[in-house]
Amino acid sequence: MDKYFKDYKPYKDGIHNDAVILSKAIEECALNGDRLIIEEGLYKCGTIFLKDNTSLYLEKGAIIKLSDNKDDFKSFESGNKIITRNTWEDCTYNGKPNSYFIFGYDLQNITLDGEGIIDGSEELFLGKVTKYHIEGAYYPRTPLIYLEKCKNIKILNLTLRKSAFWTVHMVGCDTILIDSVTIKNSPIFTNCDGIDPDHSKNIIIRNCDIYSADDCVVLKSTSYAKEYGPVCNVEVYNCRFKSTSAAIKLGTESVSDFKNIYFHDIEIYDTNRGISIMVRDGGSVSDVVFENITIDNHQVSPLNWWGRGEPISITNIKRDESSSLGVIDNVSFKNIKCDSENGITIVGDNILNVELENVIINRHNKTAWPKKDLDLRPSIYNICEGSFYDLYIKGNANVLYKECSFKDIAKE
Repeated sequence: MDKYFKDYKPYKDGIHNDAVILSKAIEECALNGDRLIIEEGLYKCGTIFLKDNTSLYLEKGAIIKLSDNKDDFKSFESGNKIITRNTWEDCTYNGKPNSYFIFGYDLQNITLDGEGIIDGSEELFLGKVTKYHIEGAYYPRTPLIYLEKCKNIKILNLTLRKSAFWTVHMVGCDTILIDSVTIKNSPIFTNCDGIDPDHSKNIIIRNCDIYSADDCVVLKSTSYAKEYGPVCNVEVYNCRFKSTSAAIKLGTESVSDFKNIYFHDIEIYDTNRGISIMVRDGGSVSDVVFENITIDNHQVSPLNWWGRGEPISITNIKRDESSSLGVIDNVSFKNIKCDSENGITIVGDNILNVELENVIINRHNKTAWPKKDLDLRPSIYNICEGSFYDLYIKGNANVLYKECSFKDIAKE
């Protein structure tokens, strides 16, 4: 049965905190097996608590927006690090945020659906602003949706926007469907990833349009959540990604394994790095396929953002001298068409089997940024002397390529 949020008498004035009323409505509807419908209007909210069997539907014109009064979620904040060094240099994060917007822990059967908007109020968290980069005021900041140890999750049709940190962070979760979701974040605000499955499994992400600084879909295995095991059984398809960092990434947080992963039928456009595998913390990557993907990418502000305009980048390098070294094995790229400023970079040891089949790289200058180094951040090497290549391989890497084409258009 459908229930309507208006019957719970929310403030709905864009000023007062509606989170307590909304959390109560969610709890009552979940207990009774009802779907809660949020009508058109602006609802300012602090932390919203989901429950087992939550079914939430936002009608067109409904906006749930993170409250600009930090007291509304202050009780969850502790240990935030005031930023004194840029996070592209000092990005250590164990994966556990200190404050939450939409929050669920150890739950089952969660559905977030509708034509409405969830807004993360990025403006509350701005630090230093430059032409190419916005740093946060502190780190970590508040994710838009944080779910931990949850099962049977559906996020459908919604628009998620202006997140100041990882937009959808799912930790130790199982059986996830994200379908027809639009994510619109700032193109220059650091750390506002799109979707971050972290130690999670049995995931489908499809029909999504994601525009974000940092990464669009990024699989992670953070140190905080190591108990939940590997990231596995992931399929992502029929999506469009635009990123100031990497459109698709595995890592950098990689204390556990990544396996049985399939990205296919994806358009990547106006992006810095296209596909990036960055193993730094001892986890291994195996049985991964990227297929039927178009990539249009170029270098973006080399100081502020990792990468040098590579359509494909695979690196297996220790984060620091105390880190372990994992293994990358059985990774294939099939039918990948790239219009790119740089070529493919494969660097590191224990890279056992990488297959490139029908990978087409048309490389040419697109920006005036210098083309003189190799970006391996974050790692024991960081930035090294180098240049732009069609295909650059360094280290103990076994790479097979067939029916591939590498063209430097500028020299033709």
